[in-house]
Amino acid sequence: MSTASKLAQLRELSVVVADTGDYDAIKRLRPVDCTTNPTLVWGRAQSGDKQAIANAVVDRLTVGVGTMLAELVPGRVSTEVDADQAHNTEATIAKAREFIAMYEAAGVPRSKVLIKIAATWAGVEAARVLQAEGID
Repeated sequence: MSTASKLAQLRELSVVVADTGDYDAIKRLRPVDCTTNPTLVWGRAQSGDKQAIANAVVDRLTVGVGTMLAELVPGRVSTEVDADQAHNTEATIAKAREFIAMYEAAGVPRSKVLIKIAATWAGVEAARVLQAEGID
């Protein structure tokens, strides 16, 4: 008799599709497909770490607007790392890298993006690291 889990047995007969906004469940169970809709997104926003969800939405919106503006100006678009990171070198570096990756994924080269960092000691240290990576 097979000791395969019910999920493994189901996978043998069908394609598993997740109909949930539970990121951790999707990551753990690895369905083939998943769905999202306003109800699921709203449910996810009402549970767990709401601040992390809000921050991710704001970051995407920031880069989306920046991407549109980059098409209009010959120079650079500046995007600011949240001042909450002003005294955290590693967090500032991570957020700047994340913004650059998002811009590049949207087709905006890093040469068109200026990352604004707080003028604190941590910010200066972050700027040194980032400039060495070609991020201004």
